[in-house]
Amino acid sequence: MTNKVVIVGGGTAGWMTASYLKAAFGDRIDITLVESGKVGTIGVGEATFSDIRHFFEFLGLKESDWMPACNATYKLAVRFENWREKGHYFYHPFEQVRSVNGFPLTDWWLQQGPTERFDKDCFVMASVIDAGLSPRRLDGSLLDTPFDESAEEMRGLTMSEHQGKTQFPYAYHFEAALLAKYLTAYAVERGVRHVVDDVTDVGLDERGWIKGVRTAGHGELTGDLFVDCTGFRGLLLNKALEEPFISYQDTLPNDSAVALQVPMDMERRGIRPCTTATAQDAGWIWTIPLMGRVGTGYVYARDYLSPEEAERTLREFVGPAAADVEANHIRMRIGRSRNSWVRNCVAVGLASGFVEPLESTGIFFIHHAIEQLVKNFPGPDWDPVLRDRYNDGVAHVMDGVREFLALHYQAAKRDDTQYWRDTKTRAVPDGLAERIEKWRAQLPDSETIYPYYHGLPPYSYMCILLGMGAIDVKPSAALALSDFSAAQQEFDAIRDKARQLVKTLPEAYTYFSRMHQP
Repeated sequence: MTNKVVIVGGGTAGWMTASYLKAAFGDRIDITLVESGKVGTIGVGEATFSDIRHFFEFLGLKESDWMPACNATYKLAVRFENWREKGHYFYHPFEQVRSVNGFPLTDWWLQQGPTERFDKDCFVMASVIDAGLSPRRLDGSLLDTPFDESAEEMRGLTMSEHQGKTQFPYAYHFEAALLAKYLTAYAVERGVRHVVDDVTDVGLDERGWIKGVRTAGHGELTGDLFVDCTGFRGLLLNKALEEPFISYQDTLPNDSAVALQVPMDMERRGIRPCTTATAQDAGWIWTIPLMGRVGTGYVYARDYLSPEEAERTLREFVGPAAADVEANHIRMRIGRSRNSWVRNCVAVGLASGFVEPLESTGIFFIHHAIEQLVKNFPGPDWDPVLRDRYNDGVAHVMDGVREFLALHYQAAKRDDTQYWRDTKTRAVPDGLAERIEKWRAQLPDSETIYPYYHGLPPYSYMCILLGMGAIDVKPSAALALSDFSAAQQEFDAIRDKARQLVKTLPEAYTYFSRMHQP
């Protein structure tokens, strides 16, 4: 059997992989993780998809187990600021859009919306976030909306199987380095061998398969399956096995970031339970609130902005609190490896592929890849069908997210700098232009978005189109002949529910302070 796994590289990708494989297979496989004590991790304060809760559930971890150790907070949405025009914002929440008489409420909003805020009219989460509240009450109970976190039929499903069945109301923010540290202890306690050493060479056999990795102090580490978690270096997959890398830069030009980890008094500042993406002259700035600090960074394209200008802009954006904070400059490799599983090597994380973190997909890519590896884990015959299924699934997820992110720039109305003007004339991924034309006539549905699983449901596309403002959309023609009264009742119900939640839910900081108490 294939029962000896060597993971090269630690960080979030390496330790998530080690932990998940141990939880899945226990002592039936032998896992060694080797990581350098000199190579730092890219993680700068992470945001996630709501599906990440399945990862922690699979490991048997409760929020109270891991969140305090990782300074974690809740994320209810992405807040987009200044993408349409300066001063404008909207939310892309973790909340499925409701339907009325077979049409999504967003269609009814286009027909006769109560206000100019589609997100507040169609979702309760916008009001909860604006008020800075926790989606859980102090007793731990979840807000009472159409979310089901415990249905038995949902347990054990993969992310792709889960999509469309329900929508969980939040994801997480956490410190990536602290999560890696927490999962290190989890995995080592369950039998993962942890080797801190530098890999100096990758040995191949006569077939071109990896037979082992040579280390500076521990000799050669041999295995059956090798997992490449070496980040943008792609030490095993791209360098040793020479697997080509497919760039996305023609459609997603942002190739750099500068990040700051800014200590702040979060009790005084308050925690807005969302990731904020604020458009700038040559990209956008993320803001991720954690317990004790804020993670922030400027994602930009070097064709339009120098690293020095980007850092200066970011420090001015943050204000005096950033004065003595060391900046972390990152050059991003945007795209994916042609195949993420080659021979006996599987790449997970940045070695597999990466897009800019606009919709917090980095951890999602890792989680999805690990799920697919377990689902298609090789047997003694190394059936190529399993490899091909893995490669297809990983490629579809990344290509689909690429298309979704490209839509953000096509749909953004902002055009006050050359960077933003160029976003309207840049090439788009195959199929997106045709889909946009369909969406001009009718809002996206499951039949008109990217056709393979990629983590983004139709309502996500609706939010971007309605919020960004550059692509004209209109309601279904049938609504002009339909009675609006049922839709008005739903809008009223959402408004009333939002008011009730704002009155009864605790502030986010208060909730997490309670969680941090011994």
